Amino acid sequence: MNQTKYIFVTGGVTSSLGKGIIAASLAKLLQARGYRATIQKFDPYINVDPGTLNPYEHGECYVTDDGAETDLDLGHYERFLNVPTSQANNVTTGRVYLSVIEKERRGEFLGKTVQVVPHITNEIKERMQLLGNSGDFDIVITEIGGTVGDIESLPYIESVRQLVWELGENNGIVIHLTLVPYLAAAGELKTKPTQHSVKTLMESGIKADILVCRTEHELSDELRNKLALFCNVKREAVIQSIDASTIYEVPNLMLEEGLDVVALKKLDLPQKNTPDMKNWNVFLQRLKNPKHVVNIGLVGKYVELQDSYKSILEAFIHAGATNETKVNVVSVHSEYIDNQNVAGKFEGLDGIVVAPGFGERGIEGKIEAVRFARENNIPFFGICLGMQMAVIEYSRNVLGLKDANSTEMNIGTSHPVIDLMEEQKTITDKGGTMRLGAWKCDLKENTLAHKIYGKSTILERHRHRYEFNGEYLQKLENAGLKASGINPDTGLVEVVEIEKHPFFIGVQYHPEYKSTVANPHPLFVNFVAAAVKAKKIV
Repeated sequence: MNQTKYIFVTGGVTSSLGKGIIAASLAKLLQARGYRATIQKFDPYINVDPGTLNPYEHGECYVTDDGAETDLDLGHYERFLNVPTSQANNVTTGRVYLSVIEKERRGEFLGKTVQVVPHITNEIKERMQLLGNSGDFDIVITEIGGTVGDIESLPYIESVRQLVWELGENNGIVIHLTLVPYLAAAGELKTKPTQHSVKTLMESGIKADILVCRTEHELSDELRNKLALFCNVKREAVIQSIDASTIYEVPNLMLEEGLDVVALKKLDLPQKNTPDMKNWNVFLQRLKNPKHVVNIGLVGKYVELQDSYKSILEAFIHAGATNETKVNVVSVHSEYIDNQNVAGKFEGLDGIVVAPGFGERGIEGKIEAVRFARENNIPFFGICLGMQMAVIEYSRNVLGLKDANSTEMNIGTSHPVIDLMEEQKTITDKGGTMRLGAWKCDLKENTLAHKIYGKSTILERHRHRYEFNGEYLQKLENAGLKASGINPDTGLVEVVEIEKHPFFIGVQYHPEYKSTVANPHPLFVNFVAAAVKAKKIV
């Protein structure tokens, strides 16, 4: 095929309708038909990336292999497609304007007045075609963040209008995702919000080719015909997206609705073969028919917002299906854990995860959670900050270094078992300056980590500034906390574990970022298996 085809996904009526899931589901179906598909996200906010955003603001910050701090939707893209994303897959308004301003400062616009059209829109269009121009993909799906009509989204909508026109017929199409709400008082679904949303899109010069309607109730033929007529789309292009029990059902629902067939038809592409969803459906079957149930405590300080730990929650879904186990994740706010209530907080739990995070709030609660898991032989899994808390807890309660801490929490601690990385000490800018992206780690033989991975060298994604202080390595190892994973380039400790424990492991990296439906992460898979085993013993 000579030319890359483009699909743009816009949203209307309200945010959080699931543009990312629809984009990922369509890409999955196209991939299952044999097309090379990828997805990118264009976000309207002015931050250069989500790296400096509080999780309460925007959910988790997802990290790619190449060290990009990105929107959490990229996690969905990878989990569905099992293909790594990169810096090019997520662009923000901040990044666009920063690039244009830097070009202006270098004199690249030859003294012209720099304007939204054409300078900002040209920058956006260039980035929209970056992945397509690589020659690696047949179809590029571009999700536009926010909703049509937002003042922040206007440059993106204008860029889509221009690009669809420039690409020519059958080379670029627009899918518009809207809400068809059910009014209980009237006892019926209402199409007016969708009509207004499509009208707003058309006022921007864009005609929707496909309408995807989020709904809690089935759309009748009469209602579909009405939407087609009033919104100027073909009847077959009115796609129902009904609420599902899990996001992983959505590709099958879209297959039933014929979303992929309509899209291919509008792009003038052959349907090729029937989508091969065999492995996907095996996963779904296991997910829906578990043989066991375990309760896992997720100890964190952003637990009020589920999206703060999105990749961890999804990794447990993948690992649960692999183990034919339903994993109930119980949120435990670390700020409210202390020595007096810890036993009550963790009653009935079969495993404890101490989650990542930044800052001193809730730290003592996390340390208390580690102690409880260690002393009561409850399977324990520490991620990033969770691993650091395990080191501090062991240093305090086994080594007897009562003042042991991280210099992130207590700059004056006499035992900085966790300390700021040397190269971080001169850094003042906060955005994009942590240890980010994929780094190598060598695993020692005859350790739990080596047994879990089944190999000696792994590549995992990082996002942190503070590290295990090597000066305390010998003391901690002598006391029974083993360093089973070491970065070969820096000598920094990446994995710690306790041998004489049913399952106790802490990792400095973020394994949750690499868990997908096709490749559930082995650490999560083995942790869930350990929780199942522990429950049986009890």
